[in-house]
Amino acid sequence: MTQHSSEHHRVLIVGGGTAGITVASRLLRKEQEDVAVIEPSEKHFYQPLWTLVGGGCAPVQESVRPEAEVMPRGVTWIHGAAAEVDPEAKVVTLGDGRRIGYDFLVVCPGIQLDWGKVNGLPEAMASPEVSSNYTYETAPKTCELIQRTERGTALFTMPAGPIKCAGAPQKICYLAADYWRRTGVLSSIRPVLVLPTPAMFGVPEFSKVLEQVVARYGIEVHLSSEVVELDPASRTATIVDHANGDAKTQVTYDMAHVTPPQSAPDWIKQSPLADPDSPFGYVQVDKNTHQHVRFPEVFSLGDAGSTPNSKTGAAIRKQAPVVVENLLAVMEGKELPAAYDGYASCPITTARNRMLLAEFDYTMKPHPTLPLIDTQRERYDMWLLKRYGLPYMYWNLMLKGLA
Repeated sequence: MTQHSSEHHRVLIVGGGTAGITVASRLLRKEQEDVAVIEPSEKHFYQPLWTLVGGGCAPVQESVRPEAEVMPRGVTWIHGAAAEVDPEAKVVTLGDGRRIGYDFLVVCPGIQLDWGKVNGLPEAMASPEVSSNYTYETAPKTCELIQRTERGTALFTMPAGPIKCAGAPQKICYLAADYWRRTGVLSSIRPVLVLPTPAMFGVPEFSKVLEQVVARYGIEVHLSSEVVELDPASRTATIVDHANGDAKTQVTYDMAHVTPPQSAPDWIKQSPLADPDSPFGYVQVDKNTHQHVRFPEVFSLGDAGSTPNSKTGAAIRKQAPVVVENLLAVMEGKELPAAYDGYASCPITTARNRMLLAEFDYTMKPHPTLPLIDTQRERYDMWLLKRYGLPYMYWNLMLKGLA
């Protein structure tokens, strides 16, 4: 027997993070009147700043504001967490049992941090020697670890599979190495960077620059490798080298920054919206239009979508106008007019006053958007953009549907 929803909206957005708020603001600017956002958190985070927090270059308080301050006026905020979706009945069920009906659905709940998928990682995170910039609570701990470390082995890890801000595992390694160089202890430290990729970066032009960066700091890089186990008692990490028959080696660390494996939220994985052929369970959409491949009234963008771009805030900034334009077209029974080309931007901090702005699209070739500026080298002005320009644009323009 079909259960009816207790509440209904013309457009329902799941997630009040970067993607959800940006889309909601743009819909309001297009004079859409019945827009609702499902979001359980009372806080909204600007997560790109957490790398700088961990590197000791920004206070963590700058990365958070009340969710009520960023929720667009005119939007219905549904306080709660989505737990299930029935795209046939057009209903989203919340964790508390409430059922919210919709005519059109935008799914952008963000990405899930799967700490438990690495043996010993949850226990290691509770130890004094291990941290991660992937949460608001632990980014300041990273800063403390870096400043406390004066000798020994410093381990920096990146998991296999898609993650948000794929440059973040490298950024904190470079910020740490630069700090140790400036304080005169780098020669006593063995920085170890474990990457699952066969090169430093997927775009050769940027990979060459990063090869020079690791050489400058003397960083030991393990390519095509990943950490599969951490033992906090002995402070050892087990590394698997996939390029050499999955050979295993162990590294004893004095400090470690870990990036957890990531995937779509479990409730998405278990829903009809998930890509059945993906182990990560992302919402299966067309990579250009963001429309679901089986349910035309459903769109998805941001980290939970299956589009094969780098999962960054810059990607969402380009995806949101496409989603809104195509959603409005579906509402009016028209052909989808807009297409996303896979643009993403990875601002890679290579020192405490230098940044490499890696911009690219689905072609995996450089896609520069700043005229007359060579972004294929480390620059101080790009550092200023990362530290001050991008946060200002995020809070004052992007979330308001203006950029």
